[in-house]
Amino acid sequence: MTNALNPSIRTLTFDCTGDPYELGLFWSELLGRPLADDDKPGDPEAVIVDPDGGPTLLFVRVPEAKAAKNRVHLDLQPHGRTRAQEVERALELGATKVADHTRPDGGGWVVLEDPEGNEFCVERGELG
Repeated sequence: MTNALNPSIRTLTFDCTGDPYELGLFWSELLGRPLADDDKPGDPEAVIVDPDGGPTLLFVRVPEAKAAKNRVHLDLQPHGRTRAQEVERALELGATKVADHTRPDGGGWVVLEDPEGNEFCVERGELG
C-alpha cells in the first residue's frame, strides 16, 4: 500500500574497489543512461540518474573486496532484444557469465557479474 508516509527507493548503491567511474561506464552502456555530467575518472563515486524518475545508481569506492554472493541484485528485462542477445551484449561490455538457468520453455534467467563481481540477472525479453 502506498501513501505519503512510506519511503521510496531513491538510490541503489554499488560498492567497488576499483574506479567508480569505470564501473559506472559499464552500467551506463548496459542501461543506456548517461553518467552525471560532473563525474570523471578517479572520483570516489559516480552516479547514473534515471531520466524517468526511477532510483539513482550510485557507484562508491570502498576499501574492502567483495566477500560473498550479493544478497540483493538487479533483474534486467531486455527490450527490443532476446535474452541471448542482451547477454551477449553484456559480455561484450565486460560482464562475466556465472550461470544459465534458461528453461526449455524459454523461461528462466542468466546470471552475470559486472566487472566488480556484482551479480545481476537477465530475464526473458520481449522477443524471447
